[in-house]
Amino acid sequence: MESVYIVMPAYNEESNIGGVIRAWYPLLSGKSENSRLVVADSGSQDKTHDILLDLQKSHPKLVILSDTGRQHGPKVIALYKYAIESGADYIFQTDSDGQTDPQEFNGFWNQRKEYDAILGNRTVRGDGKSRAFVEKIVCVLIQLFFGVKVPDANAPFRLMKSICVNKYLSRMPQDYNLPNIMMTTYFTYYKDKIKFEEISFKPRQGGVNSINIPRIIKIGWNALGDFWKFRKDMHRWQK
Repeated sequence: MESVYIVMPAYNEESNIGGVIRAWYPLLSGKSENSRLVVADSGSQDKTHDILLDLQKSHPKLVILSDTGRQHGPKVIALYKYAIESGADYIFQTDSDGQTDPQEFNGFWNQRKEYDAILGNRTVRGDGKSRAFVEKIVCVLIQLFFGVKVPDANAPFRLMKSICVNKYLSRMPQDYNLPNIMMTTYFTYYKDKIKFEEISFKPRQGGVNSINIPRIIKIGWNALGDFWKFRKDMHRWQK
């Protein structure tokens, strides 16, 4: 029986985290006993960590990583690394803000043997036009820099074979801010067998998003330099 590690970063999610864990945890049923739900919560200034510790009492397969740094990207990288080192067959990444629907997981899981990765495609987004616009710009930049076309580079709803994630994880710095964007780019650039699957994407269910538009612009500006470096490395790895 195959194992899956459902992994999610968290930061100041006290209004969401309880409901999110209770909604996603049952999906471990029917999977290998090694399967886990892993939350990276480091730096939260509200009651997120206390709620997680309390949930562990009744959810024995819930793991908390508390030493990953505050930023979203490094948390995602740490989660992937933890899942791989723990022997996960598959990694499923989502976020802890309640915007994704656990009922859509089985549609991905049932196709797992056919693909190296199945990635969410948010054709309709509940988090506002500005964030959808940013995602479109990211996809344009990926096409310009790397010559690959993707409909959604950064959706936090992705089922991936651990062995495939492991091929590319070491190519990114551990403090890199946009690991899912680059993971999507690697999958596409190196022609892994992937599929983009339409998903729903609800408005944030509570709390305040720590990634606002000015910060997105700053991250995006820094990403341009990173893309140049990644492109040079990718050309070198092909030789």
